[in-house]
Amino acid sequence: MANIMDKLGVCSWSLRPESPRDLADKIAVLGIRRVQLHLDPVREGAWRADETAGVLKLANITIASGMMGTKGEDYSTLETIKLTGGVRPDEHWEANLRAAEGNAIFASRLGIPLVTFHAGFLPHEAGDPLRTRMVERLRQIAEVFAARNVRVAFETGQEDADTLLGVLQELNAALPDKAKVGVNFDPANMILYGMGDPIEALRKLSPHVKQIHIKDAKPTSKPGTWGSEEPAGTGAVDWQKFFDAARGLRVDFMIEREAGDSREKDIAAARDLVRRIAG
Repeated sequence: MANIMDKLGVCSWSLRPESPRDLADKIAVLGIRRVQLHLDPVREGAWRADETAGVLKLANITIASGMMGTKGEDYSTLETIKLTGGVRPDEHWEANLRAAEGNAIFASRLGIPLVTFHAGFLPHEAGDPLRTRMVERLRQIAEVFAARNVRVAFETGQEDADTLLGVLQELNAALPDKAKVGVNFDPANMILYGMGDPIEALRKLSPHVKQIHIKDAKPTSKPGTWGSEEPAGTGAVDWQKFFDAARGLRVDFMIEREAGDSREKDIAAARDLVRRIAG
């Protein structure tokens, strides 16, 4: 953990950039040199891959990882995202597989070693037919990326740590070494989805953690509804205990902020929090 500031980055979508140049400028102001890049704008042609890579390289910013979304995600309520998130919806599976194939091409072209995404709500029981179907789809996506020498990791939060751990074990047993998948650990998501204590979850999942999001949240007071995302250091995550639990993990720590109107200010505060506690 001594060199955590060298592994600190920011999620590109948190800064709501209008272009690669805008992204580079906003990251430079923060004094951060690593980024997790949203790949879908590159795949869809809104951003040119060569321009994106060139602008970030010129600014001395490393693309440490990528992120992709899945088609049809509806975050209106916990119930809608449960039905529409990740690889769960049958009607979007073929489109999501094609998107993964395209994102794998651009991740490889940009030299990105890791891509993360939400797998979707994974059923707890190993014999559940829906779980079997989702695991098979995740296997296909992992192999698509592995063919381009890119690893994948699933966001935490949409299921508890024990369920995710079971899926990882089941899935990795069916994958060759170069395709084995891991976890993008997001402590705030555990709170937002009401899926358990993030410190305990991190300890359980630590052998599989490939990246960490620095994000905070407060739990809901009304079961069945969302918690609230908060600026890092003002939510329910005990960051001292969190970094103690993360000690020894050689992964990137990406600041993510998806709510509020003062994103740059909140990201800077998160940077300072990490420096103060773990830097």
